[in-house]
Amino acid sequence: MARTSVAHFDAASPDLVGFTLENYARFFGEPFYLMILARTLVVALSCTAICLVLGVPAAFVISRVESRALKTVLILATIIPLLMGNAVRAAGWMVLLADKGLINSALLSAGLIAEPVRILYTGSAVVIGLIAVLLPFMVISLESVFENIGTAYEEAAQTMGAPPWTAFFRVTLPLAMPGIFSGCLLCFVLAMNAYATPVLIGGPSFQMMAPKVFEQAIKVYNWPFAATIALVLMAVTLVLSVASSLALQKRYGVL
Repeated sequence: MARTSVAHFDAASPDLVGFTLENYARFFGEPFYLMILARTLVVALSCTAICLVLGVPAAFVISRVESRALKTVLILATIIPLLMGNAVRAAGWMVLLADKGLINSALLSAGLIAEPVRILYTGSAVVIGLIAVLLPFMVISLESVFENIGTAYEEAAQTMGAPPWTAFFRVTLPLAMPGIFSGCLLCFVLAMNAYATPVLIGGPSFQMMAPKVFEQAIKVYNWPFAATIALVLMAVTLVLSVASSLALQKRYGVL
């Protein structure tokens, strides 16, 4: 892929010839592609943050359920969305978020809005769709972490006079940080490379990096520029992942 990214693009020939940096100059020289990269980063970070806020309490509650049968049911309910393909899941969100979809119809019927609110084909719709994909990964990752930590440390802190919330935030949560980081990293990487959800829910007006790679490779047949976009996406994802990993290691002494 690196070799392809520095090849000269010739629409009349599929051969990868020559050596040029014009593909990188085009990517970093055109505000349009930098905007797509920034948008992808914002969406990925937003999805990761929201999944963390929603996933931590959900995983903690599941891990503290004493009934093995109930815990199994809750875990199965969490992973059921993963049994559907991304395209099928995105199609379901399209039905919900469309101008005449279920959400707008309910709001109109309740008199809360006078006309349909545009949700589909916006950044908010993409974030909602990606959260539905990523949240199960966060919950499953953290549930096992909280279960392995157990309740002994919390009980010891509460025995010494710490309120339950203080025990959670000062004792349990720091112990769970390596697992929280793993869940966040997984969500971030998946969001950065998301394809089906941005294409179907975001539409042509809300473009992200992975769909742009597909467009350049399959529709335009510009494989060198597609490889350039893919390498930039991979490099940004890798750099941010390594940087956050080093920060976690420095703070908690673990990777």
